Amino acid sequence: MALTDAWYRRRVTWWLWLLLPLHGLFVLVSRWRRKAVLANPPKPLPVPVIVVGNITVGGTGKTPVTLALVQHLQAQGEKPAIISRGYGGKGPFPLTVTSTTAAQACGDEPLLLARRAQVPVVVAPNRVAAALQALAQAPETTVIISDDGLQHYRLSRQFEIAVIDAKRGLGNGWCLPIGPLRESPERLQSVDAVIVNGEAPQLDGFTMQLHSQGWRRVHDDSRCEQLPEGRTLALAGIGNPQRFFDTVQEVETRSMTCKAYPDHYAFTANDAKELRDYDVILMTEKDAMKWRSFASEHCYYLPVAAQLPDTFWQQLDAALERFHHGT
Repeated sequence: MALTDAWYRRRVTWWLWLLLPLHGLFVLVSRWRRKAVLANPPKPLPVPVIVVGNITVGGTGKTPVTLALVQHLQAQGEKPAIISRGYGGKGPFPLTVTSTTAAQACGDEPLLLARRAQVPVVVAPNRVAAALQALAQAPETTVIISDDGLQHYRLSRQFEIAVIDAKRGLGNGWCLPIGPLRESPERLQSVDAVIVNGEAPQLDGFTMQLHSQGWRRVHDDSRCEQLPEGRTLALAGIGNPQRFFDTVQEVETRSMTCKAYPDHYAFTANDAKELRDYDVILMTEKDAMKWRSFASEHCYYLPVAAQLPDTFWQQLDAALERFHHGT
């Protein structure tokens, strides 16, 4: 987490320069891998593939974008399926995810997507294998959404979306491990759409706004119109926990303690026991996927929904239309 904080400062912290040899190796290997795959383009799948990813390490808001894509595509008569890496999951892969799959097996984000989207979800480090299993198990699928995978070039794609956090931007502008970039900023010029999560006039792209959907109790998903009083803790084990803490402060006026955990942190019952002195525990929907089996009745999560401009949807629809007509 200290490394992540250093990445998102405007200037490079002095001790990051010690990682310069590793930075050079990372850039060399990543460029070689991309050129090697693109020199022998992957075989297209029988349905169009939309990739939702980013070029930075850490949370940018890809999951709300994926959910918004599902909703829009279904409204257009499409039958989408989702594939994902399944980061943090133990498999076996490829793994079809349902609402009852354990987060330890598939990862927190795929479980969230399966529960919210109610469409086929398959996870595997090999996205092509995940896509083929999704098509085999749900042959009615007309479009595949890859949650993350912008750098997984073995997966053919027809529409690339890069999501950027408005506040963090591209950090210090350096690639790993000196900075947070997985690829150079020039990569954004080759994607089909850049979505900026929040207001950032200095960043070019479609502005996305996230709207909270009201608190829900973790153990049974029931709605909570008003949180109970008492000593309150907000926790987050996501790539950008401060974004969640800021959102909570916007919807709740009470004083509270904020506790950040590493991204994809594997919460256990022992973590809950350590926090038993708090009367109210607030968390992200992603974290709630791992708390569900041991959460008390005073644990709540806050789902969010993405709002995107009509111009983005028009561009996406046009791309899918071109695919269907073979142009």
